[in-house]
Amino acid sequence: NWHRPSVKKVVAPISLAGSWHVTFPPNMGAPPSADFAKLISWPKHQNPGIKYFSGSAVYTKLFMLPSTFLQKGMFIRLNLGEVKNFAKVSINGKEVAVLWKPPFVLDLTGSIHPGVNKLQVKVTNLWPNRIIGDEQLPPDVEWDGDHLKRWPEWLLQGKPRPKTGRVTFETWHFYDKNSPLLDSGLLGPVTIEAATPVEIRL
Repeated sequence: NWHRPSVKKVVAPISLAGSWHVTFPPNMGAPPSADFAKLISWPKHQNPGIKYFSGSAVYTKLFMLPSTFLQKGMFIRLNLGEVKNFAKVSINGKEVAVLWKPPFVLDLTGSIHPGVNKLQVKVTNLWPNRIIGDEQLPPDVEWDGDHLKRWPEWLLQGKPRPKTGRVTFETWHFYDKNSPLLDSGLLGPVTIEAATPVEIRL
C-alpha cells in the first residue's frame, strides 16, 4: 500500500542575487576590491586584472533572514550554485565549510540567526587565466620554441623582476595569449533554502 506523506508548506528560498563586494589579494594583478553588480565569471569582467586573475578572492554580502526560516525542526542550507573552482564559506565571521566539488551546498542550521547576516565566500580558481594574462605582456625571459632558453639573469642574480606586470613564471609554454580562459569565481545562483524533515511510514 502507498501512503501519501504529509508535507508542511514550503518556505520560499531567499535569492542572494544582485551586488556582491569582492576583495582580491595584493601583488596578483587585480585591484584591491570591486563591486560586482551581479555574479559573473571573472574572464567576463572589463578590468583585465580581474579578467585574468588567478588565486583566491573573497565575496561578501549582507542579507536579511526572516524568522520564518527558524521554525522548530527546520533546517537551513546555503546553495552556492556553480563555483569555479573551490569555496571556503564563513557566516557571521565563523568558517563553516570548505567545498571543493558539486553540489556546492552546506547546512547553515545553528550558524545563522534572524535579521542581518554576513556571508563571505572565498573562491579559488586555477592558474591558467593568470598565465594567459601574462602572455598579453612583454616577456622577461628568452624562449627557445616552447621551452625556456636559459634561466634569466635577474633570477640567477637575485635581482628584482623587470616590471612588465607579469605575475607568473614558467619554464614551458603551456598557454599562449590566445588560449581560451577558464570560467572562474562564484557564478551562482546563490540561495538560502529552508527544509523540514518528512517522515514516511510504510
